[in-house]
Amino acid sequence: MKVHFIGIGGTGMGGVAQLLRHAGHEVRGADTGTYPPMSDQLAAADIQVSSQYAASNLDWAPDCVVVGNVCRRDHVEVVAAQERGIPLESFPSILEKLILPGRQSLVVAGTHGKTTTTSLLAWILRSAGTEPSFVVGGVPLNLGTGAAFGRGEAVVLEGDEYDTAFFDKGAKFMHYGPRRAILTGVEFDHADIFADMDVIRDVFGRFVESIDVGGDLIVNMDNSEALGVAARAKCNVVRYQVLPDSGGASDLAEFCARRVSGAGARRTRFELFENGESQGEVSMQLYGRYNLANALAATALARRQGVSVAAIKVALRQFRGVKKRQELLGMAQGVRVIFDFAHHPTAASLTTTSVRRRYPEHSLHVCLEPRSSSSHRRAFGEGFAASFDAASAVYVAPLYRPEKVPPETRLDTAALAETIRGRGVDARAFETIEALGGSVVDRAVPGDTVLLLSSGDFGGLGAELLRGLGDAVCFGSAEDLLAVNRLLSGYDIPTVVAADNVETLVMRGDEPGQLAGTVSLQATGDCAFLFGLAVTPERRGEGLGWVLGDCVLRRARTLGVHRIYLVTSAAADFFGAKLGFRPVASDAVDPAVRETTNFSVHVGLPDAVCMVLDLPSEP
Repeated sequence: MKVHFIGIGGTGMGGVAQLLRHAGHEVRGADTGTYPPMSDQLAAADIQVSSQYAASNLDWAPDCVVVGNVCRRDHVEVVAAQERGIPLESFPSILEKLILPGRQSLVVAGTHGKTTTTSLLAWILRSAGTEPSFVVGGVPLNLGTGAAFGRGEAVVLEGDEYDTAFFDKGAKFMHYGPRRAILTGVEFDHADIFADMDVIRDVFGRFVESIDVGGDLIVNMDNSEALGVAARAKCNVVRYQVLPDSGGASDLAEFCARRVSGAGARRTRFELFENGESQGEVSMQLYGRYNLANALAATALARRQGVSVAAIKVALRQFRGVKKRQELLGMAQGVRVIFDFAHHPTAASLTTTSVRRRYPEHSLHVCLEPRSSSSHRRAFGEGFAASFDAASAVYVAPLYRPEKVPPETRLDTAALAETIRGRGVDARAFETIEALGGSVVDRAVPGDTVLLLSSGDFGGLGAELLRGLGDAVCFGSAEDLLAVNRLLSGYDIPTVVAADNVETLVMRGDEPGQLAGTVSLQATGDCAFLFGLAVTPERRGEGLGWVLGDCVLRRARTLGVHRIYLVTSAAADFFGAKLGFRPVASDAVDPAVRETTNFSVHVGLPDAVCMVLDLPSEP
């Protein structure tokens, strides 16, 4: 089938377009703003993209036109399609017609946690070798894309309760006909389209009624509204619950988890219970009680799909998270900057509390951008005021496009800051994002954490904070690889061989495309290979090598690495004195590390010395 996408550059639309292309359909699209990585992904999938909207974009006579829910009926390509008699579809309906027939639909629904839980489930199933297709409203770091077509029978879908398109005001998830589904929780949200809680209960109720009678609903036992909705299910109901940090398994929930790692731990460790029986300890990078619930929900559904506990443990251990969900943007002058999509009072509270527990020392600066249709509204002001009790300081940005909400129902950011101050937390509302960022840079000191909360990009605040603090160490992108390899080649250091388990950290220079330094890490289970540490000649002698080395060791500990190897020809003294490495024979290096291409090219260098560092285990 020939399919045209209006707004193909978005995460969801672009992902579905790639999925259809890989499923064998001819796909094209248009968008006025398509940027990497989506533009690169579309090009790699051989999808032609027009940079302007025009009726002529339909001259290739597509069989249907896929319309996003932000597209209005007067859009030039919508009008052209209707004039030519070309059917309009939404991306949920095109999935329903072209992808789901003959496959098992596995849907994750709920007010909070959908993207992370969907990502976890897709990764668990892929890691277990079942080759699922998936569509996620974000970018899972392990998977690299928000959608993919797999040869397995399972299709993992993030199920959104929001309306589908201007011609279909029903919820997106009503198109998916799930065999199995997860319900993470039900709460009032999307005040722009849902009048009250009764309407939301009915929307979710109709969803659980749509689950195959022979399937399963996995429901959060800690959410009373979700349990109430689950009573309408005609299928088997499986409950999951995060237990208090002490005690045994629940007598009611089939799947339980009890956290055993303490505050400040780099990784979350928990004991898993299935039907009252302990399945042993699990370790993962995600932190926060709500992310533990997300992992437990994905585990429960994966078990119903026949995935072994052992395979699930491996997948959770390797899961690196989702972009814009507790995403560490970088670290500058000892200050870490984290971005999260939270834009609802409950999500903001859970995220702030979790980040404080993860980083209990020093100050936590929370920056809030009221951007979504719900967070703009005065009705959520009271909830937001109580969301930041765990913060040291709160910085409230101006409303994004305030005209979207009538003045009489619009959130008053100055009043919100005053109410937060009344709860004993320093808070201030700002007229511009630039002024907000300047205040954060002035006040943050080494050891502090800055948490950005927004459903958008916060006006590029994350990058500006890192630039303002100076000498930031960030995760490198595919676009950085050319500059990384150019810097390494200047020292006759082998270039980086890219792989899914290779992470490159970079310290960017003052000019676009310039780097001040770089280092890479390739993790293989609980061991890793550190390589490619280099600082540009004009910045040598400033201690940047130690900064990069310290950051990559921190990252290794977060990934659960217990032992790090490296190979050097001339810097053994530096690695020994500054970072604690010791020499080791090459044949004593972990076999999984020896098998990597990056290790092979380094160990073959003249005068190569292998070194190792054992990282201490967390209590």
